[in-house]
Amino acid sequence: MKMPIIYEDADVVVVDKPAGMLVHADGHDKGMAVCDWFAKEYPASNTVGETQTLQSGEVIVRPGVVHRLDRETTGVLVLAKTQEAYEHLKTQFKERLADKTYIAITYGVPKKRKGVIDFSIGRSRKDFRLRSAQPKAKGMLREALTHYVVLADDGENAVVAVTPKTGRTHQIRVHLKAIHHPVVCDKLYAPKHKGALGLTELALHAYKLELVLPSGKKTAFTAPFSPQFTTALEQIPGALESIAKL
Repeated sequence: MKMPIIYEDADVVVVDKPAGMLVHADGHDKGMAVCDWFAKEYPASNTVGETQTLQSGEVIVRPGVVHRLDRETTGVLVLAKTQEAYEHLKTQFKERLADKTYIAITYGVPKKRKGVIDFSIGRSRKDFRLRSAQPKAKGMLREALTHYVVLADDGENAVVAVTPKTGRTHQIRVHLKAIHHPVVCDKLYAPKHKGALGLTELALHAYKLELVLPSGKKTAFTAPFSPQFTTALEQIPGALESIAKL
């Protein structure tokens, strides 16, 4: 398949990940993942990165993968072409030097227009697919920190700029649910909610990523919204204008 490329040089390729695609295999889904596309398009880089051993013992190869997005989350994703570039970028994510900004549309409007969510995250006791910010979550509770700002709302839904400072699985979705404003069309964390604003896809988009490239240049990359997401944003007064100022 074709992958929209936002930027490319000798060290990295930055893509706009589509909805419904895993970043790398998870041992269950056999569909094509981003790293499969990367290995095919950049065969000289198919050993870049690290492997992952699943609980089943299966070893997953993850060529080029520096960070991840959930399957249904769209937007900016950077992949490393060389091991040196991988180590350089990995350090930035690990030390929280890479600035990530997501745009989410939520059910309801948070009372606080700006805030920090600092609930630790563990595994759900009810469903192995889910993470939980509840004190009695299963397994090790990991520190998770999310900053958010409400950019616009129509009284029923809000457009929120979200900046995660840690990188836990499903972090944004779990944290927004924890403050009682889950992401629109989140089938895992808000299964009983109906869609809104004509949306049928998860309303969470990795809009901007700012980091220092291996070349030493600090650069910000942005990914456009899907037509459906754009149509939803157009229905909330001031949403697109506020996003443009980020």
